[in-house]
Amino acid sequence: MDIFTVRDRVVQHAAYLILSPIFEADFLPCSYGFRPKRTAHQALEQIRQVANHGHEWVVDADIQDCFGSIDHAKLLRAVGRRVSDRRVLKLLRKWLDAGVMVDGQVVPSTGAPQGNPISPLLANAFLHWLDRLWMKRGYHLGVLVRYCDDLVIMCRSERGAREARRQLDAIVERLGLHLNPQKTRVVQLTAGREGFDFLGFHHRKQVSWRWPGHWYLYRWPSQKAMQAIRTQIKEILTPGYLGVAVETLVERLTPVLRGWAAYFSRGNSARAFAVIDSYVHERLAVFASRKRKQAGWGWQKRYPLSWLRELGVFRLSGISLRRAPHAI
Repeated sequence: MDIFTVRDRVVQHAAYLILSPIFEADFLPCSYGFRPKRTAHQALEQIRQVANHGHEWVVDADIQDCFGSIDHAKLLRAVGRRVSDRRVLKLLRKWLDAGVMVDGQVVPSTGAPQGNPISPLLANAFLHWLDRLWMKRGYHLGVLVRYCDDLVIMCRSERGAREARRQLDAIVERLGLHLNPQKTRVVQLTAGREGFDFLGFHHRKQVSWRWPGHWYLYRWPSQKAMQAIRTQIKEILTPGYLGVAVETLVERLTPVLRGWAAYFSRGNSARAFAVIDSYVHERLAVFASRKRKQAGWGWQKRYPLSWLRELGVFRLSGISLRRAPHAI
């Protein structure tokens, strides 16, 4: 991620406020990332509905180094289709060509800059070409759902999915990008045979508990998301903070757990939440044991759930999950 000066960020935000409505008039419904009144949960819901309507073959695509591979000339050409003011185009060109300072040396920048207010808009303006080309060439093959550079295509048949991948590969190559051959695959959702990860969730079909014999798409936190929250919890409760009160660490931990739970509550995450609650209990108990120089594995008896309640530890299992309905 590039780090821009405060002055640059102020000007970039002003440019975003002016340019965003111009591009929003053209962006297609299949694009959900970093757009006003468009969220990741809406993209997830679109996938659920389409999958439950018979689109059981998925092209799970990964664009290799998308932001770092965007050609500056093509990006400015994409912007120039909607913006004719030469002063604005010149300003954008200067941002793209500014370079990055590394160890006191200015290194030429490549791709689309990240970490500034206008970068998501520029990425969407460039990848809008992908959306338009797909609607022109491949809309009959499957439903495209894109969140910035993360995308899937939901198809009705294996043949359609294979052809959709071929068409997508051609479109991406035309933009000067490349699909990652190791991470791009065709997934069959039928009867829960395979699943795929998208926007932090793992998606897989399971038999409905309400209507046995009927399969519906469920989602829960992916293994990568589970590992990420475990890492955050472990870093907060590291033994290096033994001089800090347990209550202080609980205060630091609470907003992390609340934010993670707020995002993943819109899914079938009950089991994952129970796993994280158990992990938090273990890490807090082990931390308290080390702080008080208590040896052995009897932390569950020393620090039961009642101890967590006294500390006011946020429990993921206690929040209501916004489960999607089985039928549509």
